[in-house]
Amino acid sequence: MSGRVCVVTGASSGIGRATAQALARLGATLALVCRDRGRGEEAIAALRAEPGKAAVALFLADLSSQAEIRRVAAQLCERYPAIHVLVNNAGVINLRRSTTVDGIETVFAVNHLAYFLLTHLLLERLRRSAPARIVNVASDAHRFGRIDLDDLGHARRYRAMRVYAASKLANVLFTYELARRLDGTGVTANCLHPGAVATRLGRPPSPGCCAPSSALPSRAPRPRSTSPRRPRWKASAASTSSTAARRALRACRTTRAWPAVSGTRAPA
Repeated sequence: MSGRVCVVTGASSGIGRATAQALARLGATLALVCRDRGRGEEAIAALRAEPGKAAVALFLADLSSQAEIRRVAAQLCERYPAIHVLVNNAGVINLRRSTTVDGIETVFAVNHLAYFLLTHLLLERLRRSAPARIVNVASDAHRFGRIDLDDLGHARRYRAMRVYAASKLANVLFTYELARRLDGTGVTANCLHPGAVATRLGRPPSPGCCAPSSALPSRAPRPRSTSPRRPRWKASAASTSSTAARRALRACRTTRAWPAVSGTRAPA
């Protein structure tokens, strides 16, 4: 990965930080997109303290805001003439419904629309940098997700895990279509289920955020140090082609997910 520029969102903790650490050990140049300056600077310091002294830079953005996504995308393009890997990882789970500055339900905005918009804004740079790849961190929770086209913001009925599952289903469907459209361009798109991992996801930075027990499966989560294998492999393995992307998506049981998109209200 030497000389390859990798952008990782949500990189100040959890899966994002572990993925950045693993890519740094492979020699990648890293751009960490974080919301919190303090945790971001801590992650940067930890990476630079490791043998090899990774080339790493911090970019601050609240990915619930589309204006901030546009700003950070412009900063990334200004800083890096080539971008080879984009790992969309940042995510949230909220116990109570809230909306962003753009008036969009927060979980859908951060977990899916941020992936979509940042990918769109960096896509031309990724195309020009081919071979390149896009890695979307999804979840096996997509299997019980439902996308209600008449109520994308879950204003009628809000259930935290159903809302989260719908956002992860959107990730899978987005990646599948993106992989199809990018076939033959030298840019591949993959998504993955990282497994149950002990991260900050679900910890309450603000009122309305779920407790960790609501965010994770009932089985004991793996420590964070074991978590980067799938994101790192998707970001660095030479064999990850568009065909491999489709195999990975099938492994996420996308065939069961497709019928979950409808124009009617999801069943209770």
